[in-house]
Amino acid sequence: MAPAPAPARTRARTRSRTRSRTRSRAHVRAVRRHAADACLLLVAAAFALPLAWVVLAGVDPGADLRVRVPGSLTLGNFRAVLTPEITYTPLLNSLILCGCATALTVGCAALAAYPLSRFRSRLNRPFLLTILFATSLPITAIMVPVYALFVRVNLIDTLQGTILFFAATQLPFAIWLMKNFMDGVPKELEEAAWTDGASAPQSLLRIVLPLMGPSLAVVTVFSFVMMWGNFFVPFMLLLTPDRMPASVSVNDFFGNRGMVAYGQLAAFSVIYSTPVILLYVLVARRLGNGFALGGAVKG
Repeated sequence: MAPAPAPARTRARTRSRTRSRTRSRAHVRAVRRHAADACLLLVAAAFALPLAWVVLAGVDPGADLRVRVPGSLTLGNFRAVLTPEITYTPLLNSLILCGCATALTVGCAALAAYPLSRFRSRLNRPFLLTILFATSLPITAIMVPVYALFVRVNLIDTLQGTILFFAATQLPFAIWLMKNFMDGVPKELEEAAWTDGASAPQSLLRIVLPLMGPSLAVVTVFSFVMMWGNFFVPFMLLLTPDRMPASVSVNDFFGNRGMVAYGQLAAFSVIYSTPVILLYVLVARRLGNGFALGGAVKG
């Protein structure tokens, strides 16, 4: 049999090398994909283990720091913490503080973001940059002057003073978010309302805000969650135990000489996280509606 011509052998070797390189690249991509999956699983485990400990320790009569399946289940930890002094009063205080501060934050953020979004001025950019800088200030850097101010104006150890400070600390980032979301609402809809005789406040309340349902939900959830888990601010501004929120009263489970009631701490943590979960469930339907509003205007 005659040997294959040289060009044919060259093409065969080229195809062989091409297939080899393709298999090598596919192998490298598979290795990288498996390595990325392994890293993601490790990150997921790092987040899942504390949650698993909270759930399992809450029904474990002999709970400790280990993540384990309890040998016997009990609701004694929940019965021990479901008292007015431990749970009901602190949770009520938290709902009052965070709920009122969130409503104040969202309302003020909408009023502040509307002129920034709808009217052009040379001061808009400096103002927004100032707001962005305010979001980066550490809370510990301003607590000493704030505490001295609250003492002078008789707002120390008052719920209304803490609500005002909560709202003030969350307002910069809420304004920044609200302004960016409000930019997505077509201005042509407001111009049509202005043509019909509506004022700017009326167009804000009847057109802009109803179209910003998902955006308002995002700002509301973000503000509420940030306030709900805040320990330092109410710990500094509130002095009476009956006015302490749940974020501060959780410290009572850490006793003297390192003694910790782990089971009761886990049970209280489950109860403490319930309002945030319920809030997200309530607004999840609004969040799923999306933010695209450009289709509201037809050419």
